[in-house]
Parts: sequence; structure tokens; C-alpha cells
Amino acid sequence: MIIENYTLASSTSHATPYYVISGGLPGPVFMVVSGIHGNETASIRAAKNIVNHLRQGELYIYRGTLIIVPLMNQKAYRKRIRGVPDLNRTFPRTRNGSAKHPLSVALLQLVRRYRPTWYLDLHEANGLSQRNPKRLGQSIIIKPGSQGTVTARRIIKDINRTIANTSYHFNIRLRERPGSSRAAVSRIIGAKAFTVETCWSLDRDLRIRYQIDIVSRFLRSAGLM
Repeated sequence: MIIENYTLASSTSHATPYYVISGGLPGPVFMVVSGIHGNETASIRAAKNIVNHLRQGELYIYRGTLIIVPLMNQKAYRKRIRGVPDLNRTFPRTRNGSAKHPLSVALLQLVRRYRPTWYLDLHEANGLSQRNPKRLGQSIIIKPGSQGTVTARRIIKDINRTIANTSYHFNIRLRERPGSSRAAVSRIIGAKAFTVETCWSLDRDLRIRYQIDIVSRFLRSAGLM
């Protein structure tokens, strides 16, 4: 396993690190992005911890390539705000559309270069999906009809077996979000793209653990680990 670090949007004031982890055997390309919203700190910490676990050999990529952008929106993170403009509304809304922010432009360049089969965007949300179907906390979001739906349902079923409090269980949500990175990556390169949402009201360490667990389960399902 080889870990290399690079800089996204390096020629702009939005520069931020990303990592390319290469397994020793051929396999799929998998991308994980976090910190599109600067106030969603548990998902950011989870992505950073995954990089640290890989460096320390606690996680290992055997096949394929994993790309991780742990903190997309550095400026929003420093202020602990969602971001102005909302970065997750600046991605192309059509296959041939244009991104509206230097970071979304840079991320799509990275996506087009590596063409991931799998794409995870880590987020946090208000409310528990198990208690209120209108809420997104504790959910995995995917577009209707995606080829990744079966995988998402299986991962949700498996992780829920490990969660004693049923109010904290994860649910799948089938929906589009125009302008989001997930929708753009799915539309432009046909990736199996997901948004992972933990619930803000839960303990931060617990949210971090859920995020890492879900990412690890996806990586195993995709055959990288």
C-alpha cells in the first residue's frame, strides 16, 4: 500500500490536501469527500482519522485506489459555518453544466481524472431519520434507481445490528439534490454515489465512529479492503 498526498485547488485561496492510497493489486477507484460544509466537524474528523489509520497500518487497502479529501472547505471550517455560498449547491446540475466555485471545479477535475466507481460524501444533519422520515440524520442518501442501492441497504442492515438504541438506526433515503457533489458525480461519470449523514444531536465521538464504520463497510463491499 502506498499513500501519497497532494493539494486540491492548489493555485487558489481554497487549497486543501487530499490523499491517494494505492493497493498492491488492481481494483476499483473509490473516493471519499468530507468537509464540504465547514460546521460538520464529526464527518471531517472521521475522514482525517481514516487517513491516520491507514498511515498507522490499522486500516489497509489491498486492491484498487482510494482517494480521500478530508476537508474540502477550509475557509468555512475555520469559521465553523456551513459555507457561503453553500458549496454543495455549486456543482453542475446537468451533465454538461459548469461548476460555480473553485473548489467544486477542482473536485470535478479530480473526479474526471480518476473516474471513481464509488463516491461517498460525508455529512451531518438535524433529526433522527428513524423517528421522523423527513429528517436526514442517520441516513445514507442515494438517487432513485442507482445501482448502489442494494449495497447501501445491506450496509444499513449490518450496521443497525450493532446499534442497540433503535432510535439511532440508519435508514436509506432515495432522493436527488441538484447542485450537490453526489448528484454531479453520479450524473457525469456514472459513479455509485452516496451521501452519509450522521445526526448532530448524538455524541460527537459516536458520530465519528459511525462515519468510520460506514466508510469501512463500503470499502470492504467494494473489494478494496
